[in-house]
Amino acid sequence: MNSVMSLYLFTAIAALLSGIAAGIAGTFVVTRRLAVMSGGLAHAVLGGIGLAVFLSFDPLWGAFGAAFLFVLILVVGKNRLREREDTVIAALWSLGMALGVLFISLTPGYTVDLLSYLFGNILLVTRQNLLALALLDLFLITGVFLFKRHILYVSFDEEYSAMRGLPVNLMSLIFLGVIAVTIVLLTRVVGLVLVIALLALPASAANLFSRHLWSMMALASLFAVLFNSAGLGLSYLMNLPTGATIIIVSAAGYGLARGVRALMKRKRVMPEG
Repeated sequence: MNSVMSLYLFTAIAALLSGIAAGIAGTFVVTRRLAVMSGGLAHAVLGGIGLAVFLSFDPLWGAFGAAFLFVLILVVGKNRLREREDTVIAALWSLGMALGVLFISLTPGYTVDLLSYLFGNILLVTRQNLLALALLDLFLITGVFLFKRHILYVSFDEEYSAMRGLPVNLMSLIFLGVIAVTIVLLTRVVGLVLVIALLALPASAANLFSRHLWSMMALASLFAVLFNSAGLGLSYLMNLPTGATIIIVSAAGYGLARGVRALMKRKRVMPEG
């Protein structure tokens, strides 16, 4: 009985902590239109996971290494080599996936664990995962509080920010790094394949009802926690894959938000009578 209660507690905390991280980082993804980049990064880290598994290391460290290598190559390719961003993303996306499949195929008996990284399993979240998510949330909340004006300028107008002397390139690199860490830590919840949806859908829904960046972050975090909790409960009741159920609930939540927003706009323009 105690083990069952502990499992429920772990998953509930994971839903809360991952929702906060997804809401804040997802706001960066949506406002800076980084969904394609984030999707490429999420898939490319499979190469690092595969290499770590092949060398008998913790797959999480392999994922972190691949994520930061992705960001570094993307920044250098775009800013120094003047390569098209979509070309670099496509190349890293496909190469990372191919290397991951190759390394894992050379490691016998790892199929089940691979599926948990690809499609997520919140029931496998450990104390270390929760601690890492808690530290990430603390870092995100503190960073937003301390540098909210810088974040606001850079998020919506990089040219104006540069004219004001703000370190635009450095902050853009920090944004990418934060998104990379968030993606890696959320893989246990929804997996590499679906993690971009957890970043984009709650933030996109929040964007429909927010006029300020900070309210968007708060509402996106609330939506993400609600989607996580509802998906977790539904998957338990119907014996469904947790990660996929969370994303389906998130998509339904975003569709509902679009519908509510459309009704609000329609009511606003209807003549009184």
